[in-house]
Amino acid sequence: MMNIVILDGYALNPGDLSWTDLEKLGKVTVYDRSKPSDVLERATNAEIVLTNKTVIDNETLSSLPKLKYIGVLATGYNVVDTELAKEKDIIVTNVRNYTGRSAAQMVFALILELTHRVGHHSQTVVQNKWAECKDFCYWDYPLIELDGMTLGIVGFGGIGKNVATIASAFGMNVMVNTRTVPQPAPDGIGFCDLDAIFDQCDVISLHCPLTKATEGFINADRLQQMKNNAYLINTGRGQLIVEQDLANALNNDQIAGAGLDVLAVEPADPNNPLMKAKNCFITPHFAWATHASRDRLLKTAVSNVEAFIKGAPQNVVN
Repeated sequence: MMNIVILDGYALNPGDLSWTDLEKLGKVTVYDRSKPSDVLERATNAEIVLTNKTVIDNETLSSLPKLKYIGVLATGYNVVDTELAKEKDIIVTNVRNYTGRSAAQMVFALILELTHRVGHHSQTVVQNKWAECKDFCYWDYPLIELDGMTLGIVGFGGIGKNVATIASAFGMNVMVNTRTVPQPAPDGIGFCDLDAIFDQCDVISLHCPLTKATEGFINADRLQQMKNNAYLINTGRGQLIVEQDLANALNNDQIAGAGLDVLAVEPADPNNPLMKAKNCFITPHFAWATHASRDRLLKTAVSNVEAFIKGAPQNVVN
């Protein structure tokens, strides 16, 4: 049986899922977390390594002669040097389309927090503001209806498509920027360039991959294009945004707010300028982490390993 090592299994499975199906395929060793200094020792005898965010760099790859397969427990695979892995005949796979509904749900959790301030108003009730109110109701932020607003989606993969479906159910108009317009194009969606998205949309949600072209593309110039009552949502990758530029835009009332589930450095740096920016809601990169989503991820990861063992690898990225 093959020796399978999971370098950082806790985020995927903190105890509410089972490794049983993977254990049918080989001898499995699970580490909750691995520091960079742990990786080489822990993976030395592994033929199969699974990793979520633990980096497997050039030096490590060059020092693991038994390694035949790396399974990334996520969609993004920048934690692995895929080119060097290919040179060494090491298959690298990822897991796609497992979190489309959950991540789209999170997009609207952030949008609704910005437009209704549910958490804030709930806290004021606990603080007896409602009990002391002269009227039967109150609000101390503007309450904004989504119907008729325009949502701009940058990137139209599985998550972007689910976001568009939910937006339509709210009565929002949908504009999309994507490298490849699907054919036939879905009804009710306008496909356009980035300038149109940033000039016209009331809410902009980022779902594009992190590449050399998209890294830091949300910068001062792009933010200057947005309406001053518009919101920016990012559940994709933190590095898509120049964080100081976004903090400046929020603090100067250049845009109305931001909802972020990702940051450029994770866990969050306490000195990140967005931590104290106005009207900025930050959640701890958990849009992907519903039980249903993680269960799909694990099942696909096991299927990837099984396909590799059978000699017909799937979801190969290198």
